[in-house]
Amino acid sequence: MRAVRHRAPRSLALAVVLAAAILIGAPAHAQTEPPSVISVTGEARISVPPDLAQIDAGVTTEAKTAREASDANNLAMGKVLVALKSAGIDEKDYQTSRLSLQPQSAPSRPGGPPTITGYRATNRVTIRLRDVTKVANVIDTLVGAGANDIGGISFMVSQASKLLDDAREQAIADARRKAEIYARAAGVTLGAPLAISEGGAPAPIVFRRMAAAPEQAPIAQGEETLQLSVSVSWAIKPAQ
Repeated sequence: MRAVRHRAPRSLALAVVLAAAILIGAPAHAQTEPPSVISVTGEARISVPPDLAQIDAGVTTEAKTAREASDANNLAMGKVLVALKSAGIDEKDYQTSRLSLQPQSAPSRPGGPPTITGYRATNRVTIRLRDVTKVANVIDTLVGAGANDIGGISFMVSQASKLLDDAREQAIADARRKAEIYARAAGVTLGAPLAISEGGAPAPIVFRRMAAAPEQAPIAQGEETLQLSVSVSWAIKPAQ
């Protein structure tokens, strides 16, 4: 009696061959070790005087009717805008930031409807100055023209992007300095950088706001400080 042999399907045989190849290659893969590294954080700090200023000012008027309050406010703000133009402020450097008309109410009796006693109109403008030495003079101009609400002053730096790039270079140099110290102390040689990441989102130099300045008050713009950090992983190798 002849023995019957069953032949394995071709697909099954191929799967067995692939599995064997994976098992043979597994030990070599498992023995692969990550490269030795030194990871440090570099920091940079840049302080610069601001070269731009921003003033928030406005006119608030009150009257018995909405029309009277609005008309009086428009007239007063018109004088303020004319004064700004006469002071040499370019029209592109000032912009209306808020315009409102609200009823004013007297205290009502419990359970009774509020009593409208008048209306308040407000018109605010934001002025950008490209010369910070003119802040005090512009405030005087605003007050003299009828602005009765100076909301605040902000200082800023126009070349924030360039300063950020300078800070990045300084932060990398600081990271290399620290990594070389560790390498010497450990008796190894510093190799090439393997990974570089910036610590957080580097914000541009932020506004620094001041309270409303009295007329002819001294204005001190001070300095703005930009800080940046960067994390770097350096490859290391045995000292030669």
